[in-house]
Amino acid sequence: MQNPRLRLIVALDVSSAAAAQKIVAAVGDSAHIYKVGMQLFTAAGPRVVRDLVQSGRQVFLDLKYHDIPNTVGAAVREAAGLGAAILTVHASGGGKMLRAAVDAAKGSSPAPAVLAVTVLTSMNDDDLGKLGLTGRVVDQVLRLSALAISNGCQGVVASALEAPVLRADLGNDFLIVTPGVRPSGTDHGDQARVATPAEAIAAGATHIVVGRPITAAADPAAEARAILGQMNF
Repeated sequence: MQNPRLRLIVALDVSSAAAAQKIVAAVGDSAHIYKVGMQLFTAAGPRVVRDLVQSGRQVFLDLKYHDIPNTVGAAVREAAGLGAAILTVHASGGGKMLRAAVDAAKGSSPAPAVLAVTVLTSMNDDDLGKLGLTGRVVDQVLRLSALAISNGCQGVVASALEAPVLRADLGNDFLIVTPGVRPSGTDHGDQARVATPAEAIAAGATHIVVGRPITAAADPAAEARAILGQMNF
């Protein structure tokens, strides 16, 4: 896990398989794991995952499943069959749903890691209040993370701002994948809880997800290498 190349996830938030392939080719050997999210999966379908896997890359399939346990379990089995190395479910689906996802993943070899999404990095304390949830984001992230880990999830998706509390309260034996990572001086976009690559790793993240700063760069490979350098300390 010390190799930063195995800790950087490049987000392929594009609308076609051709656009995704262009980014992968441009990044080259500077990254090994690529995120396929709702936009690309909806546009290009399961084949984009299979193609990435067949090319030797790992896929973080970020579809954030959230439904009744039986439906989520069935979806996870299909995702595992595609060869996804990591996939996401919403922790707020509850313990039974989380357990169904974990059990379904175990049916594949190798089994994908099931990560529970806690609170989206676009949200802040005020946003939680509008949903009727009391307390701070960090409190909600901790509650959902504890639920996820206790039901067998291999990790969680949370911002770098919550990572130190998660490590202090829940230990080190699980993954923390951190989106909302922006190199210093870049636009935050729609992210509310952000950190630099170095800050995220120092806070306890095992992986960081970076999209636009790499994929929209004039030289994606150079930008990816620069981020790897910030992670390697």
